[in-house]
Amino acid sequence: MSDKGAPAMIEAIGLSKFYGDFAAIRDVTFSVPQGQVAAFLGPNGAGKSTTMKILTGYIAPSAGQARIAGLDVNGNRIAAAERLGYLPENGPLYPEMTPLELLKFFGRARGLTGARLRERIEAVTALCGLAPVLEKTIRKLSRGYRQRVGMAQVLLHEPDVLIMDEPTSGLDPNQVREVRQTIRELGRTKTILLSTHILQEVEAMADRIIFIDRGRIVFDGTPEQMKGGCSSLEEAFHTLTQADRENKLPCANRVE
Repeated sequence: MSDKGAPAMIEAIGLSKFYGDFAAIRDVTFSVPQGQVAAFLGPNGAGKSTTMKILTGYIAPSAGQARIAGLDVNGNRIAAAERLGYLPENGPLYPEMTPLELLKFFGRARGLTGARLRERIEAVTALCGLAPVLEKTIRKLSRGYRQRVGMAQVLLHEPDVLIMDEPTSGLDPNQVREVRQTIRELGRTKTILLSTHILQEVEAMADRIIFIDRGRIVFDGTPEQMKGGCSSLEEAFHTLTQADRENKLPCANRVE
């Protein structure tokens, strides 16, 4: 499923990744158009993180091609990285720095200086609600604030594409609500692919679901389409991951 009127900003084209005889993913193909928030779902070990690491250039595929904003990630990694913001689960931060010091450091690494750097730090500080902790060391921050610092860092260079792996993992309900609101706001202007196990987040934020199971895409469509005849996304999740592939599923619509 894609919006034919918008250019594809994230493309997985026949991606496979093998570790010896084990296939972490096999022939994964999908695209996410400009201005769409897509949820990347699947059980633990299904291949979500492997796919996202290939899309961001952290690892190379065994076969296939990954593109960000039309740029081949393997062949043109630096240019692709300029268009991309990646927030890994429990993303690494420098705990001895303050958020302000960290944003200055990464901003300069991205080539931002002077008034432009100050302008972008002010913008991401406001967007991510970092003003109360800007001068505190990251070591002393709550997990929620650390997640916000990570999000501010990936937004600093104004990327067109955001890839987020479990952006609300380990947060309390108030922190989850704040991060969801930030992602909804970002989704108005960015292309977002986010991995999550929290299905309420999918219904609250995502226009579309891409579902991977055992290294293969088994569903691609809207949350309502994934439900099919199921009573909830939870039930649809269960039917999409049934061990017996031969039986007819009672509700959710698999990709054949």
